[in-house]
Amino acid sequence: MAELGNWLPEWFPNGVKKRDDKSATLTLLSLRVVWSEKERWSHAIVQYQKQQKTLCGDVLITSAFVSYMGYFTRPYRVELLNNAWIPFLQSQEVSVPLTDGLDPILMLTDDATVAAWHNQCLPNDRMSTENAAILTTSERWPLIIDPQQQGIKWIRNRLGSELRVVQLGQEGYLDVIEQALASGETLLIENLPEKVDPVLEPLLGRNTIKRGRYIQIRGKDCEYNSNFQLIIHTKLANPHFPPELQAQTTLINFTVTPVGLEEQLLGQVVSRERPDLESLKMELTTQQNHFKIELKRLEDDLLNRLSAAHGNFLGDISLVEQLESTKTTACHIQCKVVEARENETKINEAREVYRPAAERASLLFFIINDLSKINLMYQFSLKTFNSVFNKAMERAEWDEDVRTRVRTLTEAITYSVFLYTSQGLFERDKLTFLSHTAFQILLKQGLIDAQEFDFLLRFPVEASKVSPVSFLSAQAWGAIKTVSTMEDFNGLDRDVESSPKRWRKIVESSCPEKERLPQDWKNKSSLQKLIILRALRPDRMTYTLRNFVEESMGTKYVEAARLEFVKLYEDSCPSTPVFFILSPGVDPLKDVEKLGLKLGFSIDQGTLHNVSLGQGQEEVAERVVKNASKLGHWVILQNVHLVARWLPSLDALLETAAVDSHPNYRVFITGEPAPSPEQHVIPRGILENAIKITNEPHTGMNASLHAALNNFSQDTLDMCSREQEFNSMFFSLCFFHACVMERRKFGPQGWNHYYPFSTGDLTISASVLYNYLEANTKSMQVPWEDLCYLFGEIMYGGHITDDWDRRLCKTYLQEFMHLKMFEGELFLCPGFLAPPFLDYSGYHSYIDEHLPSENPTLYGLHPNAELECLTVTSDNLLRTLLELQPQDSSRGEGAAPSMEEKVKSVIEDILDKLPEEYNMAEIMSKTTKRSPYILVCFQECERMNLLLAEIRKSLNELDLGLKGELTISSRMETLQSALFTDSVPDSWARLAYPTTNTLAQWFNDLMCSCRELDSWTQDLVLPAVVWLSGLFNPQSFLTAVLQSIARKNQWPLDKMTLIVDVTKKTKDDFGHPPREGAYIHGLFVEGARWDTQTGVLSEAVLRDLTPAMPVLYVRAVPAEEQELKSTYECPVYRTKQRGPTYVWTLHLRTKQPPAKWIVAGVALLLSV
Repeated sequence: MAELGNWLPEWFPNGVKKRDDKSATLTLLSLRVVWSEKERWSHAIVQYQKQQKTLCGDVLITSAFVSYMGYFTRPYRVELLNNAWIPFLQSQEVSVPLTDGLDPILMLTDDATVAAWHNQCLPNDRMSTENAAILTTSERWPLIIDPQQQGIKWIRNRLGSELRVVQLGQEGYLDVIEQALASGETLLIENLPEKVDPVLEPLLGRNTIKRGRYIQIRGKDCEYNSNFQLIIHTKLANPHFPPELQAQTTLINFTVTPVGLEEQLLGQVVSRERPDLESLKMELTTQQNHFKIELKRLEDDLLNRLSAAHGNFLGDISLVEQLESTKTTACHIQCKVVEARENETKINEAREVYRPAAERASLLFFIINDLSKINLMYQFSLKTFNSVFNKAMERAEWDEDVRTRVRTLTEAITYSVFLYTSQGLFERDKLTFLSHTAFQILLKQGLIDAQEFDFLLRFPVEASKVSPVSFLSAQAWGAIKTVSTMEDFNGLDRDVESSPKRWRKIVESSCPEKERLPQDWKNKSSLQKLIILRALRPDRMTYTLRNFVEESMGTKYVEAARLEFVKLYEDSCPSTPVFFILSPGVDPLKDVEKLGLKLGFSIDQGTLHNVSLGQGQEEVAERVVKNASKLGHWVILQNVHLVARWLPSLDALLETAAVDSHPNYRVFITGEPAPSPEQHVIPRGILENAIKITNEPHTGMNASLHAALNNFSQDTLDMCSREQEFNSMFFSLCFFHACVMERRKFGPQGWNHYYPFSTGDLTISASVLYNYLEANTKSMQVPWEDLCYLFGEIMYGGHITDDWDRRLCKTYLQEFMHLKMFEGELFLCPGFLAPPFLDYSGYHSYIDEHLPSENPTLYGLHPNAELECLTVTSDNLLRTLLELQPQDSSRGEGAAPSMEEKVKSVIEDILDKLPEEYNMAEIMSKTTKRSPYILVCFQECERMNLLLAEIRKSLNELDLGLKGELTISSRMETLQSALFTDSVPDSWARLAYPTTNTLAQWFNDLMCSCRELDSWTQDLVLPAVVWLSGLFNPQSFLTAVLQSIARKNQWPLDKMTLIVDVTKKTKDDFGHPPREGAYIHGLFVEGARWDTQTGVLSEAVLRDLTPAMPVLYVRAVPAEEQELKSTYECPVYRTKQRGPTYVWTLHLRTKQPPAKWIVAGVALLLSV
């Protein structure tokens, strides 16, 4: 360029006139163009010279980026690139030169290509651009993780008609693959499951044969065209693909990010509110993209022409003209780009006003997206969310003031998403969703402290042995002491001790959440009050959270009424079916049939088709759906959960049938939720696209008793000749049915297992009652025993699998079915006398007038049963909220520790405290005796060794995994999740014993067990008092008591039994074991309490849910010597879960009839 400047005077010493005007003008023009590009091209040459030095390092980093980065989230990509790879290369002995601020994207593609991608609907965020660059440059087949279908939308737009699409399992899919393989087309395999068909292995691994010309599929040589491209897609959000598939493909994570979604939603908000701004923004973006593409094309074309030119290119007229044209266009584009950037800055400033609405919407999407962690039926797609989002904006009240309008929009979006989501949630999950939403909004706004919120959810309480104040249990006092360790709660424990009257008032209040806290504590924030109330009254947390939500979000969220079915129907369309999530005792299809009649759709007219699936009805359903989509009919598909294998076909059928269908065509689906995540069968596609609706029956004795009677009519009461006896017994039977149904809500204290009692049991029992009374008309006797046996052992008892539950059922019937009912003296529950002889409507009125309000005594339970039930519900809700929390490490200062930080801390803490394993050879060599007690000690040590080894091994593995030295397996992932949520990992629990404790409490008990074993193994002498709860196998110890006494007295073991004497002493009062039998401690009683003064079971004290038992003296006697009179046969369980955790049966003294304790669900527990 410098030389060219020196030549010009020589070439034109006297100006252009001395030469041919035209030729000279062209030449001068050419030189001016070339000269004007000097600066830009010179700069480019300098850059290329620099790149020569850094090219190898840059390519190495970029290759690693393409190979490994695809599956990671954006923060982790930045961390890996800037804080791991680049420092590593620069720290080598011979440092690898790298470009400063290296951006792999610029190595892989250019602005023009990226601009074209954005025009093809690629989301306009950095993560998506990186993903597209990886996908287009990867040598391995790309496998995209795309739950929200944004990646696949871009791929379809980019490739258009060149793309062949296929789903595994669809008819003839292998033929489509073979055709694409032979013709060199691009093939997209959609919705890949975790388990891939083995027939595709050769294709995924590119296992070519015959010099790379063929690939073998299903045993057949298929021609392989080198132009063939494969793209694999899955909707699964967190798939666990086999390692070989991960090696054969490049995993690319297209999951939508909060920032990316926020930008997309901001565009939608602005396009609705300020269409002028958004259209200008879109126009500028498209224009800039076109400019970049055009400039690139011109430059490429020019360079091609220049490189192909021979001799003096200045004589090439067309080339010179193109040079001038390119230069003019480039200048024009540069001016336009500057202008566009200025306009874009102004537009972005105007758009920012609307960001709060988009930010809230993005947050809400990720909140509802996480609900599938609670129940896999709760699946929501971005497409349906967008629809709700847009309708909310349409319905929002207009305001001229922009900021007021944005607040209105934000609130409208929040409430619409809440209504849409909550209609498809079970009642038990609605408060969880609402609380999660409220907390996340407040955290986003910075209105609550993240560390205090984390404390509320985890509540790492260390139980205290005693409480200095009478109105708080030892556990509650332990909670107060733990809370007092936090800075803002210093002195809480001292205040409770020094002002017991004020605090007692709150603790003993029926609604403590409405009471004002004493002294300065009343000035605490709402979240801090939640923490204090969780310590004082954990049973009231659901009510407290409801108040918290009402205070932070508004009353309408707490008192939201269900949407009418008509309004829900309006939101449906041919591609959006309605999915009824079934609950026992509810028929949701009545609403469909009722609305159908109004709109002209009915079975009689042939416009409504009802298909009950199962028994080979799949083909019928397929035919009906295809016809209905063309004719505009309604289709009801009942019980889809019964045809698990056909459901993927149904998912595809609903998608294809909705394309070009009649606008009146609708599908209504019913299905039951699976009892566990492992048994879930309903495809994600069906659930995501559908409007989900739950219908649950009303709960409570009143509703249940009315519902029981509603199965009959006055005709039922009139049909028996022994009318008075039948009516009285019939009402008692209905009360019994309501009792056994509603008792289930009290969990294991109600029934050890959940039984599917149904109205069928009641109607058949009523028929049996009628037949037996009619059969005994002559003798006028009532066959009480026969009826109780039929109801308790066959009709209802047929469901029951647990002996203790069978005893409960039998006791209820004995209480409700006897002669007193005919004398008007039978109380079915406290305060509710069995009704006199009435007609059908009279019984309904009698229930409304005389049945006491809902409380546990209606079922024979102590009021503590309700407190226990509420406490468990509250604990479960807060544990679920903890599991729903974002587990990333990219949150700001003052945030709670990230998942990885928390887990590393737990691993370190446990490994520091974990004792060494027991040396069994050394212990066994201490004595040659092998008494039952010594054998139990050996067994316990062996079990403890297995557990300690597994804990140490699994934690060390996970630690290496977190450091990146081992691949994280699904087993390690499960362990990590358990440590984060303070749960006992399954792999440890399997080697230990059942527990309901948190990990911290469980590990504390484990350390206590080790100390007990340390003491026992010193001299192998039975401890003075054995901590029964700390044994892996308490049954073996109790059996050892039997064996040792049987051997000593030479009694037959099979004719002996254990008896128990409850002492008045505690563990510390004993210095040595008894001569016979053993002293045991660590037991708690639930449903009653032990009266130490009188030495009998007695009524529980309110709010003391599981009082500790004194030391028990256990010994063995011949069975015939056991005193059973005035005793209650009490089951002993490991945990409050009861059922499968059964240990033993002990007889406890009682002055009350045993039936009282049976219906009260009284049991001894080893752990609370």
